[in-house]
Amino acid sequence: MPTFHKYHGAGNDFILLDDRNGDLLTQLDQPTIAGYCARHFGIGADGLMLLRSHAEYDFEMVYYNSDGAPSSMCGNGGRCIVRFAHDLGIHKDEYNFLAVDGPHRAKILPNGNVTLEMIDVASISSPRAEAFVLDTGSPHYIAFVADAALVDIVSRGRAIRQSPPYAAEGINVNFVSGDINGLSIATYERGVEDETLACGTGVTAAAIAAVHRINAPTGDFRIPVRAKGGLLAVSGTHKEGQYSNIWLEGPAESVFKGEI
Repeated sequence: MPTFHKYHGAGNDFILLDDRNGDLLTQLDQPTIAGYCARHFGIGADGLMLLRSHAEYDFEMVYYNSDGAPSSMCGNGGRCIVRFAHDLGIHKDEYNFLAVDGPHRAKILPNGNVTLEMIDVASISSPRAEAFVLDTGSPHYIAFVADAALVDIVSRGRAIRQSPPYAAEGINVNFVSGDINGLSIATYERGVEDETLACGTGVTAAAIAAVHRINAPTGDFRIPVRAKGGLLAVSGTHKEGQYSNIWLEGPAESVFKGEI
């Protein structure tokens, strides 16, 4: 195996591999990836990503959860792979890359943060009071609570994730406090099956749910969201229940590299 690189986005950490030669995918099965991501017996990470060449884009992002299974979109992973691409010498004013949920644009900002365009959201359901379900590239359950810091994330998150109708496909569960002036969030992630320090698609879903929750008028929004691993921000445009031009901004940093 080649050199691996470890990155994190607000504490959401990933193993990144340069697969522009296209020879790594066949070497990685689910047990191998899970072993690399294991905290005590491997490198340790919430997920693993391959940066691959693509004829129509700057690169392709291939993402796996820490259990080794292919995953839906990862927002913080998307921001970290952009930083990784830059560190590999792929320098663009605006990046265009392909992920499992389609194409994404991204930019590295003057302050060092990476901002990533997320998919539009047009469907939000409310299975119970103060709870919302929406897909921001990955499916999310958003539960508004008095104080996210006081919730037993693993037990409550796992109970919702394993309940009908979510058990078969899984769902990410987020506990959120605050309002459109600022949110705090804690997330239980499917595939990791544990709490993570941040979740980009979850942060995005929380911000959109906060706007939806108060039936905000048409217009632009920007909401700071405090995850346990750091501060992110979500901006976008709301119009008649449709959410577009959604951008997720936050840190994406190299931690270390090594040999497997």
